[in-house]
Amino acid sequence: MDEKRTATIFKAFCDENRIRIIKLLSTGEKCACKILEEINVTQPTLSHHMKILCDSGIVIGRKEGKWMHYSISLEGTEYAVKCLRELTSISNTCSDKSCYEK
Repeated sequence: MDEKRTATIFKAFCDENRIRIIKLLSTGEKCACKILEEINVTQPTLSHHMKILCDSGIVIGRKEGKWMHYSISLEGTEYAVKCLRELTSISNTCSDKSCYEK
């Protein structure tokens, strides 16, 4: 697991506005103008959030005319779930008995 990429993914989830954006995108692709209306932030703030979401791989964007359209990336979400599972799995592979001492 790539720790830097994993940190980028979890950074995407650590802001209320980004969570709102992800929830909006869960119903399908949205134009940036629609997201802007729904979350009530400035355009530069939306751009900042979308950059973080796209950098994480959770969201993908495509340009159509002068507008960006965003959607959730199935591949990105599958990778995020995999990372969470790996990070939270309890491993009993430690051969050093000090691992089990309290």
